[in-house]
Amino acid sequence: MGLALLAADWAEEDIPLIRTIGLLSNWFGPLAADALRRRHRGGQEALMWLAQRVVGWGRVYVIEELCRGSASSKARPWLLRHSCDGDFLNGYFAGQVATSAHLHEATTGPDVDDDLIDHTGRLLKTMADCGGMGLTLERYPLARIVLDAYVGHLSRQTATLNRYVDAAMIADHLAQKPAERLGYTPEQRDRLVRRYLAVLDREDWCETVRAAHDPDSDFFAWFAGNVAARLRLRAFTDPNTEKS
Repeated sequence: MGLALLAADWAEEDIPLIRTIGLLSNWFGPLAADALRRRHRGGQEALMWLAQRVVGWGRVYVIEELCRGSASSKARPWLLRHSCDGDFLNGYFAGQVATSAHLHEATTGPDVDDDLIDHTGRLLKTMADCGGMGLTLERYPLARIVLDAYVGHLSRQTATLNRYVDAAMIADHLAQKPAERLGYTPEQRDRLVRRYLAVLDREDWCETVRAAHDPDSDFFAWFAGNVAARLRLRAFTDPNTEKS
């Protein structure tokens, strides 16, 4: 009975109660998110409040509702900067965020900041590896615009470990996929990959990664043996053996 009531057309004053119930996101997330979206006043604000507090499947349900149709002007800045929290389940909504929040316009517009670019990297990395879950880079019609804009902004950012890893995984995906599946000729794809590598192999970026990464972690053992090895990244080679 409680589930039926939650799905019903509750009054506007019930928003705080629905929002609170939505915190039990693994059980009531879909119904709470749908009920809040139906509220003409206060629903979007409540969804955003909830999105900042739920994880896992609950985050999927709430962000999908925020993206339904086209993201509102209130939700769009948050979606473009904070929606992906690194969880594997982000793959279900990353493509929806890119599409409904008009990522291509944001990354080529005048209001670009580090949070937007860092989150763009997370979106692109997620979409590169979410086959069977959500919209992939191969099926995202505006991928070329965003991939080009992202690496351009990346080249002007200060090096950090997270920025390096995200960019490297995107470059590795581009290098491994057949160019035509990404909408490129082989020459165009290779030129784009070289732009990513030009940033990743800069001395300041290499020094940052060598100083910050944990060589004993399982992730970096995998990263070094796969992504770094395939791309021949300078940061993961012995500086004393590099050819001049």
